[in-house]
Amino acid sequence: MRILHSKNIGKGKPLLILHGLLGMGDNWMTLGRQYAEQGFEVHLIDQRNHGKSFHDDEMTYDDLTADLYDYVQAHQIESFDLLGHSLGGKTAMFFALQYPELLHKLIVVDIAPKYYPPHHHFIFETIDKIDLSRFKTRREVENFVSQYIDSPAIVKFILKNLGRQQDGSFIWKANMPVLAASLEELGEALPALQESQVPALFVKGEHSPYILPDDFTQINAHFPNAEIITIPNSGHWVHAEQPVMFFEKTLAFLK
Repeated sequence: MRILHSKNIGKGKPLLILHGLLGMGDNWMTLGRQYAEQGFEVHLIDQRNHGKSFHDDEMTYDDLTADLYDYVQAHQIESFDLLGHSLGGKTAMFFALQYPELLHKLIVVDIAPKYYPPHHHFIFETIDKIDLSRFKTRREVENFVSQYIDSPAIVKFILKNLGRQQDGSFIWKANMPVLAASLEELGEALPALQESQVPALFVKGEHSPYILPDDFTQINAHFPNAEIITIPNSGHWVHAEQPVMFFEKTLAFLK
């Protein structure tokens, strides 16, 4: 059995955190430490094909849910709180439908239960243009990517996936070909007519298009015990854009 890689901090009630597409557990380190200071044992998990976790040709929500279940069993966690952003939020929703008895509370960050058409092609098309063997420094890679993507935040986010091998050459930490090929599957909606009674908090970024008012009915159909809140002056990376308010609202819900 292959077990997902994680960094674990703090002692207390387990809180498992799942990153989004092209992310990794380390993205949540600052907030993770804050939760740990409030009495949580925080697990910053790398999902398959991301970070330091194993690579695999399969990348469906059934796989991601099974990975999380195997992780929980391997770490002998009997019950826990679960927080997921974007891709991680969709994984968390699927897990809550399958294993509600393991969850105390669920936090879903800026993703709805609906189907999302693939919309990250421009990122993977840019990555596909990069011949990492040509570059000696991170700045050179950053300058190349910036020719195709005009958002400095997205460029820096992509480059967090850049690692070095023992000989000094660059390598992608994420399994880019499989992720690119799995975009359709990763847009999948939750199964119709399935619900979970787990208490849930859905956090929407005010300026993000990922959760729309029309989605609230579907959220409540799957999660009857859900509360939906909006964090002002934030987009899809709401936890990074408004970390103070995000932490306060999520901590109040967890407590």
